[in-house]
Amino acid sequence: METIIGRDQKDREIYGKRGVILIGKNLVGDGEDAHLTTDVFLDVARPHVMTVCGKRGEGKSYSIGIIAEGLQTLPDEIRNKLCTIVIDTQGIFWTMKTPNEKDIMALREWNQPPVGFRAAVYVPEGQTKAFTDAGVDYDGSFSFAPSELTGEDWLSVFGLEATEPLGTLLQMVLGRMSRGYAIADMVSQARAEEGFESEKKTLEGMLRNAAGWGIFGSSRMPPLLVPGKLSVMDFSLTPQNVRALMLAIIGRRIFAERTASRRKEELAEMEFFGEARVPIPWILVDEAHNFVPSDEATPSSEMLNKIVKEGRQPGISVVFATQRPMKLHPDVLSQCDIIISHRLTAEEDVDSLKSIMQTYMLFDIAKYLNELPKLKGVAIVLDDNSERIYKIRMKPRHDCRGEHGFRLDYFDVFRRRADRGQQERGRHPVRWRFYKHRQSVRFRRQQRDSRSCRQEQRGR
Repeated sequence: METIIGRDQKDREIYGKRGVILIGKNLVGDGEDAHLTTDVFLDVARPHVMTVCGKRGEGKSYSIGIIAEGLQTLPDEIRNKLCTIVIDTQGIFWTMKTPNEKDIMALREWNQPPVGFRAAVYVPEGQTKAFTDAGVDYDGSFSFAPSELTGEDWLSVFGLEATEPLGTLLQMVLGRMSRGYAIADMVSQARAEEGFESEKKTLEGMLRNAAGWGIFGSSRMPPLLVPGKLSVMDFSLTPQNVRALMLAIIGRRIFAERTASRRKEELAEMEFFGEARVPIPWILVDEAHNFVPSDEATPSSEMLNKIVKEGRQPGISVVFATQRPMKLHPDVLSQCDIIISHRLTAEEDVDSLKSIMQTYMLFDIAKYLNELPKLKGVAIVLDDNSERIYKIRMKPRHDCRGEHGFRLDYFDVFRRRADRGQQERGRHPVRWRFYKHRQSVRFRRQQRDSRSCRQEQRGR
């Protein structure tokens, strides 16, 4: 029987397999004896908070790509009630437009065709030349007005305290700005302020530096909450503190629009499969520990924590991907109802997952992680909805992945050896017996040589 992650028994009885996407298969057995069995689906009919973690190269970004493309393969009547926003920090998701021809054999094993998706890729307005020169196929640009930033945003992105002189000057400048101001207006106002002579030049330099971030301009933000739309926001060429600022602004817009829509639709009484005016968003955040860290506040920390704690009511789902769950804000981990953990080896990261261990887990989480075969794409899943833990292997992607050096090999050596052995045993029993005899003779010879070597060492 197939597994549906994120769906309790009641919803399974009501919806069956409507509103789910295929993400992998169950993995049975430990280590080299592990093999794939039944399909594993992910529920997308309800809002979820998810974390996908694992050390470098284990498939975190690949996994959120599987979720993103899965949302695009839903039937139109369901897909058009959803939309997907991918926060791309590595510049790897623009390739979703290209079919995955390289893994066509792996896709055939899953009865899946290589498919490219209609992903709308957006880059900051001031960085379009750099993306064009790099050959990135983007669909448009976006920018913000300086007036969209709050005072807290400016203080946070500049690393200032409200009580220090430079922070005080900045707040005075913002307080005197009229609607729709530009960076140049802020510079002029800073020069006009009385006092703060030593701080004026510093603030002017900060503001001119901000103008060079490439995020302020006239193109504004493209519509993201569009039925069935897949939007990729490419932040890869932007400094990290500015990335957090952009995500904070985008998150505020999404939250405000969905909250207003919820009031109109009365989502508290409305079923998912009913009518929806503004689609329900899935926000996928790569390298999430940089946006909502455990040890400091970033411009996006407050917004993401708000979505995690309050996003269920407006119907916002968010998926965080991180290679360091220890550095992710503890409130994010504690609020997750689904955790997909690829292999972790750092003790601190394993301990961070131990801190949220649920009562339905029979053993230490380290035991489950250690039982995973050493193959890319394998993971354990903690599902609070069904109160179960699963071992799975993620499926191959339909679209071309942008990760360099990563190959999700579904024809792994262990399964090939087992399949070949079974074929030889059935087709050529005499050859198979000779092979086994030869192996046993070789093993006995190795034991004898090893024993002789030890005896010689003792004699010396």
